Amino acid sequence: MINPDRHPHRRKARTRFLAAGAAIALLAPLTACGSDDEGGVPTLNLYQFPVENMQTVIDNCNQAAAGRYKIVYQVLPRTADDQRVQMVRRLAAGDDSMDILGLDVTWTQEFASADWIKEWTGDDKAEIEKGTLAGPIASATYNDKLYAAPNNTNVQLLWYRKDLVSEPPKTWDEMIDASLKLKQEGKPYQVLTMGAQYEGLVVLFNNLVASAGGNVVSEDGKTAVMDEGTVKALQVMQRFATAGVTSPSFTNQIEDDVRLAFQGGGGAFQLNWPYVYSALQSDAPQLAPNVTWARYPGIDANTPSRVTIGGSNMAVSSYSRHPDLAFDAVKCLRNADNQKILAIKAGQPPTIESVYADPEMAKAYPMRDTILDELKDAAPRPLTPAYQNLSTVVAAQLSPPSAIKPQETATTLKKAIQDAIDSKGVLP
Repeated sequence: MINPDRHPHRRKARTRFLAAGAAIALLAPLTACGSDDEGGVPTLNLYQFPVENMQTVIDNCNQAAAGRYKIVYQVLPRTADDQRVQMVRRLAAGDDSMDILGLDVTWTQEFASADWIKEWTGDDKAEIEKGTLAGPIASATYNDKLYAAPNNTNVQLLWYRKDLVSEPPKTWDEMIDASLKLKQEGKPYQVLTMGAQYEGLVVLFNNLVASAGGNVVSEDGKTAVMDEGTVKALQVMQRFATAGVTSPSFTNQIEDDVRLAFQGGGGAFQLNWPYVYSALQSDAPQLAPNVTWARYPGIDANTPSRVTIGGSNMAVSSYSRHPDLAFDAVKCLRNADNQKILAIKAGQPPTIESVYADPEMAKAYPMRDTILDELKDAAPRPLTPAYQNLSTVVAAQLSPPSAIKPQETATTLKKAIQDAIDSKGVLP
């Protein structure tokens, strides 16, 4: 699957992912790829998904290194599943050509528990933590130890038609009621968001659970938990799916389907990642002036929502032949200057708080204050090394959302999640 929470889409939907190496074969041979040191200069291979202008950042860091090392960009396939498969195969084989790993935020715990990535300690750790938002730091932590450097982040916002809605709804019930009113008036009314059986549906569920103050796994990630907050989240999902406010394609829609449907004028509300802003400016300039944003809706009007954090982290491979240099390179690749470059030119929200205050961010991220507000209390996905398994079974149990029976589904989910944590019956 593509993870737009980590790979924000481009202003033109056909360009952002067309990096030179995006067509790397899924099961690349387990051999070193450009791993030989050149002219006595150590080569550091960065394995990462395609990112526009990433080579500019790499060039900046290679220049700053002044011959101490040379970073080479090994571009992974465009889909998250394919990226993970290639990296897992290489790491399981002890591939020492891997130095720096670009990880989805959901993989940090898995890779750390397998001893595939090195812990950040001492001054290196302090440098990464300084000025970095708490949510991204949590996504890079396993067993209270830092195993990765947050490189970019993301949160979903509520996008709405201000020509149809005077004030943004603060809760899901308010949003559903506003949609039904617009429907009665014969106006565009749909609430568009991701409902297909994949990670996007799991993120929707996690947003609601966190906003209701619930948990699906214990703090140590070893035990499935189904509390009152989880049941409340399932009640909201079931009402939303059956109220007559979704698109007929809701159960098949992923992020870009939602974006395109909203740009086509069918929706009054859209729950999606910030990349939709730049897409609106270029793809729907007539609609764009009527669209604005607000914080993601919550469960209770008196309690702000908590939304799932996205993004990616950079880790140092346990098999790197140059780990000390790799730590230094990561610090350069994700420093404030380079995060600003990728924020403005590649649509990747920064993890360093000070970058949001930079004047150059105002045009590319007019919604930056809302993003930052959500990031300050964002919700991690369940922190467990078995997250890949957990995500698979949760998506299956919640699809289609219209079939949810809150208490019954909670009981079924608890067993399925525990089996996933125990790695029963699901292939990683």
